Formats: sequence, structure tokens, C-alpha cells
Amino acid sequence: DVQLVESGGGLVQAGGSLRLSCATSGFTFSDYNIGWFRQAPGKEREGISCISPSNGFTYYLDSMKDRFTISSDNAKNTVYLQMNNLKPEDTAVYYCAAELSVYCSGSYFLVPMDAWGQGTPVTVSS
Repeated sequence: DVQLVESGGGLVQAGGSLRLSCATSGFTFSDYNIGWFRQAPGKEREGISCISPSNGFTYYLDSMKDRFTISSDNAKNTVYLQMNNLKPEDTAVYYCAAELSVYCSGSYFLVPMDAWGQGTPVTVSS
């Protein structure tokens, strides 16, 4: 079975950093494109970034470029999201997702994902 498990969320003060992890199993890691999304309370889910582990290509939504960095460790089948200078508005549940067919690009965030993780909550206090 395809599985994605997020970890690394928690409570952090504004200005702090967190690194989220997305551990995957049940599929060929390099075949898929892995993305990070988030959903704040009362808001729609929004995309953050994606990565193609096969070649390391990354894409960021414009508003996420400055403080967020996506990376992958292909030996561990894991994708990371480094988040710096966190702000209270970054408070959300963060999810990773896997998609096979659409290359990591702006279009990636417009198609249904093949699999989702359960999410990890991030709370940024002011």
C-alpha cells in the first residue's frame, strides 16, 4: 500500500524554524512527484511546493518561495520541508502527497493526488 507519514510539526514561536518530514513507502519513490500542502483553520487547502525525486526538480508557489525549502533523501524515500522565519499565519495542518502523472510544476497543484499523508499540525505563536 502507498503510505505517506508526516512528522516534525509542533508549537514554535514566531521567527522560529521547523523541518517537516514525509516518509514514504509502498511505491517506487523516484516515479512519483511529492508535494507539500497546508490547510489553516477555516481555510481551503493550499499548495506549498513539490519535488521530483528522480531529478531533484523543485517548484514553489510564489508566496512560499522565500521561507520554505523542499528537499528529498532518495536513500530514505523521504521528502522534507524546511520552514524558516515562521509566522502566526503559517499555523495549519501540513500534508504531503504523491502524484504519478503530473510533473512537478504549477499544474501539479491543480490535479487530484494519488495519495495523502495524515498531516502534521504546526502552530506558530506570536
